[in-house]
Amino acid sequence: MHGTRGALSHVPAARTRACAMLLGAALMVTGCSAGGGGGDGKGGAGGAGAAIGQRPRAAGPFWVDPDSRAARQVAAYAKSGRKADAEQIRKIAEQPTGEWIGPENPEREARGFTEAAARAGRTALLVLYDIPHRDCGRYSRGGAADGDAYRAWVDGVARGIGDRAATVVLEPDAVLHLVDGCTPRQYQEERYDLLKGAVATLKTLENTRVYLDAGNASWGRPDQIFEPLRRAGVDRADGFAVNVSNFYSTRASLAYGRHLSARVGGKHFVIDTSRNGNGPYTQGDPGERWCNPPGRALGEAPTTKTADPLADAYLWVKRPGESDGTCKGGPAAGDWWETYALGLARASG
Repeated sequence: MHGTRGALSHVPAARTRACAMLLGAALMVTGCSAGGGGGDGKGGAGGAGAAIGQRPRAAGPFWVDPDSRAARQVAAYAKSGRKADAEQIRKIAEQPTGEWIGPENPEREARGFTEAAARAGRTALLVLYDIPHRDCGRYSRGGAADGDAYRAWVDGVARGIGDRAATVVLEPDAVLHLVDGCTPRQYQEERYDLLKGAVATLKTLENTRVYLDAGNASWGRPDQIFEPLRRAGVDRADGFAVNVSNFYSTRASLAYGRHLSARVGGKHFVIDTSRNGNGPYTQGDPGERWCNPPGRALGEAPTTKTADPLADAYLWVKRPGESDGTCKGGPAAGDWWETYALGLARASG
């Protein structure tokens, strides 16, 4: 991501879209089940036999997808007798991770995920990543065709969420790329307008919390990003998100979040801890240290019990095991990479 963070999972796979469609129709079929189990944390279908269910509510409110790519990998390893590898990937499969809404059917996907979460008595964690001119033409380039298409897409997401509980991380990198000059000047005013409008639309929903992405601890100039955050609507949002798809430690991310919070009226924040267990990679090309760096580890499990009252949650926004892009032998951004997933899990102890 332009040297600032890991390339982001952009479009959910066809499997996700299909499951969202079925979930939205409340069809509880094998491999697309919401895995309710009465909300006691013990049910769940899970990737054709992976037996992935919901965590106890005391561990956090967020929904675990029992048919995630990690859950399917657990089932595949178990079927082939690779029990030790299955247990490693289970460390990923049993945690709630962000559901990245795709460009084609935002209403259906958002409805499917939030309905599945509601049936399990949990909150869906959604990531909106479709801003026009996304990622400055790099690994996760793309996004909506224009401003009108983006507004329609956000409206679709909002209709899909409805009155169900959701936590939304809004547009990773979109504000940061306004500050660092990556986004061309002719698109900047529109981007501010689109972000502000997205926050306003989502905050009309009764049970939706919205966190606007605000970069990471490597961004050593938080005094340059707080005003752009305000222009993008952070005052109306519930707060901001830091370290999305990156590797900076929770301690460094807390310090960054506290500093930035002081400049935006004491707003709260969330931290992506999905892959920060060993901190950032410090070798190789500085411009690509964020892209599939070796030797990284899973971080703290998602929770609302954090080390700072300003930090509302540690979240796994980036889904561990999905590639940052076609670097260091990786597949396309957002594709599952079982070798990398195993490395993250094994390194976490």
